[in-house]
Amino acid sequence: MFSSRINAAALLGTHDFLFITLDSLRFDCAQDALRKGRTPFLHSLLGPRGWELRHSPGNFTFAAHQAFFAGFLPTPAIPGTHPRLLAARFAGSETSDERTAIFESATIVEGLAGQGYSTICVGGVGFFNLQTPLGSTLPALFERAFWSHELGVTDPNSTHNQVDCALAALRETPPEKRAFLFLNVSATHQPNCLWTSNVTRDSTQTMEDSLAYVDSQLPPLIEAMRRRAPLLLVICSDHGTCYGEDGFWGHRLSHPCVWNVPYAERVLPQLS
Repeated sequence: MFSSRINAAALLGTHDFLFITLDSLRFDCAQDALRKGRTPFLHSLLGPRGWELRHSPGNFTFAAHQAFFAGFLPTPAIPGTHPRLLAARFAGSETSDERTAIFESATIVEGLAGQGYSTICVGGVGFFNLQTPLGSTLPALFERAFWSHELGVTDPNSTHNQVDCALAALRETPPEKRAFLFLNVSATHQPNCLWTSNVTRDSTQTMEDSLAYVDSQLPPLIEAMRRRAPLLLVICSDHGTCYGEDGFWGHRLSHPCVWNVPYAERVLPQLS
């Protein structure tokens, strides 16, 4: 287990920011897929350390993302006080320091917009579907938000479609303007058995299969962002999910399979 110490405050205004949440992805499934060589692109980003084990601040999508957008990303699963990458200022915070990018706003999304960033949300699961007041709450934080059924949990080409949507949004963003792109990957959420032949019930195996699919679709997005500017990348899960462990199924419950999540943050140089 380890904790990165990126100086996010020093990157504001010069680096684009890509935040990817792999919805519902368990830490053990992410690690197993990496170990088996099933996620070579993610392995190239993560390096020999692989995924960092962290604890999610929420046990389902809405709660976790509300915390994320307030600057409370998953917490390192080791004892101690861990300064955060990003934060919305509030009195008495013990987890921000000179390296934390601190915003005078309620959320980091609004804070980055105030710093001149174009903020873009490419939704995936229902809490980003723009179809109800609840499904619009989180996307409303962004200047531009996108969702369609082709980006959602039931489309077998969802990640491909999400990446295409993100690339189109980036093409509409002036190259001199910094971008904050958020992508909620729906493929790893139930029903992730869509990427396993002759299976109709989700399991750790189908979750790994869905992650292997996601891995194959991400390279064009990372490359496109790195051609715009140097990149701050955060990629993690919002929560895990249970497949019968101790009698539990699903999430919105407190169990190690739910609160243990994979996490990585990296600074990637601009491509020439």
